[in-house]
Amino acid sequence: DHFHGSDLEKIEEIYGIKKEEIVSFSANVNPLGVSPLLRTTLADKIDAITTYPDREYTSLRKCIAAYCGTDHENVIVGNGSTELISLFIQIEHPKKAMIIGPTYSEYEREISLGGGTTLYYPLREKDDFKLDVNDFISHLNENIDLLVICNPNNPTSSCITSADMRHILDACKEYDIYVMVDETYVEFAENMEEIDSVPLTNYYNNIVILRGTSKFFAAPGLRLGYAITGNRDLIKAINTRKNPWTINSLAVVAGETMFSDTAYIKETKDLITKERARMYQAFCESPDYKVYKPSGNFMLVRILRNDLTSQELFDRAIREKMMIRDCSTFPFLDNKYIRFCIMNPEDNDRLLHCLLNNE
Repeated sequence: DHFHGSDLEKIEEIYGIKKEEIVSFSANVNPLGVSPLLRTTLADKIDAITTYPDREYTSLRKCIAAYCGTDHENVIVGNGSTELISLFIQIEHPKKAMIIGPTYSEYEREISLGGGTTLYYPLREKDDFKLDVNDFISHLNENIDLLVICNPNNPTSSCITSADMRHILDACKEYDIYVMVDETYVEFAENMEEIDSVPLTNYYNNIVILRGTSKFFAAPGLRLGYAITGNRDLIKAINTRKNPWTINSLAVVAGETMFSDTAYIKETKDLITKERARMYQAFCESPDYKVYKPSGNFMLVRILRNDLTSQELFDRAIREKMMIRDCSTFPFLDNKYIRFCIMNPEDNDRLLHCLLNNE
């Protein structure tokens, strides 16, 4: 069996381990959990559920705009970024899309549901899964109408700089290709200012950026996502199509709190930066693995030992109540790849011991 980071109930059933006891290194969620400020604010403002939220979500959009450095008129909110991916694909209705892979499977599923077909441009192991921009651009043509990029990419944790993104957007403009950039993990990147595509929305109308609160703000159950684009026609089309009040009143309160919670944001960035460097170094020093330079809050590792597979490592870790991702189900990866996210130092120590010291 292959498990998603949210499949703890299945793990509980198969391995007989209580889900509350499992440390999920597979879900890529901020190990700090919900911020104390958010916890108290939600409790204090529980009465928000007695009224409908503002249909336009103006105050929430202004908070998001201030956090991202854009105009609130460029912000659309949705019930998780998944709803916005779905709406965007319904509106653009791509006949042929290109996805840079290996990556998240939801993009292909949504394109397929809309009747479109998907091509993959593979990131190559020999390039450490970094995009060769010139080669990639040479594969674009007028038959493609949508390009999907996850940046930093899941599961490779590689990233594309905004300078390279400009070259991609210029080429896509030539072929009338719309670009959807999923920046779910961008806030974890140490060089965020070098890879953040939000400033590009001031100059390009063929880009939409998707983000959410599930990973960085440790709130997957909140279902609060948002999109940023300078294309006002696209914003109008999405707002016309989307259902009213898809964001509940408590999610609005949460959003207005979390995006200005500077102490929590700093603590998260500091923790991830420090622990990511430490874990990366530990795997660099092991002869059993090859680790790829991570930009997100997770890293991809290749198993170099012939007598070991990703399934065996998954099994080894879960028996110690730690869940990692067996990457053999991702396109272009096989049973020699695992992915795990950065957790608290003591949990990271346990995982390092499990993966590096066991025979």
